[in-house]
Amino acid sequence: MSSSPSSSVIEARKALAARLIDLRKDAGLTGDELSARCGWHPAKTSRIQSGKSAPSEDDLRAWCTACGADDQTADLIAVARTVDSMYTEWRRMERTGLRAAQESVAGLYRRTGLFRVYASRVLPGMVQTPEYTTAVLRSIQRARVEVDDVDDAVEARLERRRMLFSGRHRFGLLIEEWVLRTGVCDPETMAAQLGQLLAVSSSPFVSVGVIPAGTGRTHLPVEDFYLFDEAEVAVELTSGYLRITRPPEITEYVRTFTDLASMAVHGAAARQLIAAAIATLE
Repeated sequence: MSSSPSSSVIEARKALAARLIDLRKDAGLTGDELSARCGWHPAKTSRIQSGKSAPSEDDLRAWCTACGADDQTADLIAVARTVDSMYTEWRRMERTGLRAAQESVAGLYRRTGLFRVYASRVLPGMVQTPEYTTAVLRSIQRARVEVDDVDDAVEARLERRRMLFSGRHRFGLLIEEWVLRTGVCDPETMAAQLGQLLAVSSSPFVSVGVIPAGTGRTHLPVEDFYLFDEAEVAVELTSGYLRITRPPEITEYVRTFTDLASMAVHGAAARQLIAAAIATLE
């Protein structure tokens, strides 16, 4: 998986661009004529029509006016906002702090019945202890967020952990073994966190799989991703947060999760790896 917007975003932009092209053609305008009416360079029209450039809301208003299709403006703006929400840069999502980013997905978590999570960097948020979460969010805040609301963000994320014991949700968690040994916090905090993971693994609603280091692979490690039923995938990229809703692409992530699960050990074998990581810390 790359660190740029996926084909979901690209296809959505192309669909919006196709509608704009149809409006221009229905109005009997060439690209140059539309550019002149809108008051911008023809290259901008070309970029919008190819889907390479996302039109602003003002661009859409000008386009519709130039084509005599002002009645289409509101709908096209709504579509553009949906496309825009699919990929959000971290700096934009976190400009007011980290709590807002945590709360933005609260509704999605509440309505999901089956969570499937692949973790290649840090442990999944719903099994984190408050101290581990604090360490993770503090490192993020120091690296890229000016507002310091880490304590509030930790409290917001802990809402997810309470879901583990409600009985209304099921969880399939796949964790790379090296995540168990990654020093994102001090040894005491990490040991307590791994103890929490051991306790959670005994829940009838939670399946914990650990992919042993050195495992032969049909899939290389990818970014952490969260499957919410089969309705949406969230991918935590280096550059931002990606929401995937196209069924073909969701199917690819389901297949990837299944392949990764086949490489993992579960049950007693997974608990042995977690216990071994704890022993190393002690």
